Amino acid sequence: MKSNLIKSQNQRVERISTSTLVIGIDIAKEKHAAQAINFRGIVLTKRPILFSNDLAGFEYLEQSIRKLQKMHGMNDVVVGMESTGHYWFNIANWLVGQGIEVALVNPMTTKRNKENRDNSPSKSDPKDALVIADAVSRGFYTPFAPKDEAFRRIRVMVTNREHWVVKSGRIKNRIHRWLDIRFPEYRQAFDDIFSDRSLATLCRFPAPSDILQLTSEQMVQIWSEYMTRPGGERGKNKALELQSLARHSVGDTSALEEDKWEIGGPH
Repeated sequence: MKSNLIKSQNQRVERISTSTLVIGIDIAKEKHAAQAINFRGIVLTKRPILFSNDLAGFEYLEQSIRKLQKMHGMNDVVVGMESTGHYWFNIANWLVGQGIEVALVNPMTTKRNKENRDNSPSKSDPKDALVIADAVSRGFYTPFAPKDEAFRRIRVMVTNREHWVVKSGRIKNRIHRWLDIRFPEYRQAFDDIFSDRSLATLCRFPAPSDILQLTSEQMVQIWSEYMTRPGGERGKNKALELQSLARHSVGDTSALEEDKWEIGGPH
C-alpha cells in the first residue's frame, strides 16, 4: 500500500514540469485571490490576481493565466484550490470547461505548510494562495473532475433528504416539548401523535383552552378539512375524549398565545 502511495505521489510531482504554470487560489465568498509560481516555487505574479466570484471575474482570471503563460513561455497550467465549503465548486467546474486542469488541496496540507513561506503561521489571502500553489507543485493534491450528471443528481437528492430528515426531527422534538408542557394528557387520546387527525388537531386547536371553546361537532367539521373520513362514531368519540382530557389538563397556560409559535405559528 505504501509503495502505491509513493508511486502516486511521484506521478503527481512529475506532472508538474518546467513548462507548467501553477496557480493557487484562495477561495472566498465574494472575491478570490490567486498567485502563480513555476515548478520550483518561484513566484511569477508581481501582485495577487484578485477576481470576483462571477463570470466577469472568472474570465479575468483566465485572461491573467493566458497572459502569464505567454510571458513565461509555459504551455501547461494547473490551478489548485482547497476543497472546503462550496464556494470552490463553480470556479472549479468553469475552469475545467475552459480546458484548464484543476487540483484540489487538502486544507490540512495548507495549514501545516503556512510557515514554510515566511516562518509565520499568519494568514492572508495572497499568502494562502501561494501555500496552495506550493502544495500542488510538490504533488500534494488530488486531480478534480466533474462527476457525471446522474451522480450529481443523486448527490443533490441525498443532500436534500438529509436536510429534511434533520429538520423533520427538530420539528417533531418541538411538538413533543409543546405537549409535555402544555397538554401532557394529549397522548392518552392518540397512540400516534403524528397521525392525520392528531396533526389536524395540533394545527387548529393545539391547547386545552382551544379545545374547550369548540363543540364536538365543530371539531369534527375542522378535521374534515384535513381528512376524508373525520366523523362517524369514532370521530365524535375522539372529540369528546379530547374535551374531557382538556377539561382536566394540568398543562401550563402561561404565555400560551406567544408559545404557539413553537408548533408552527399562532392560531
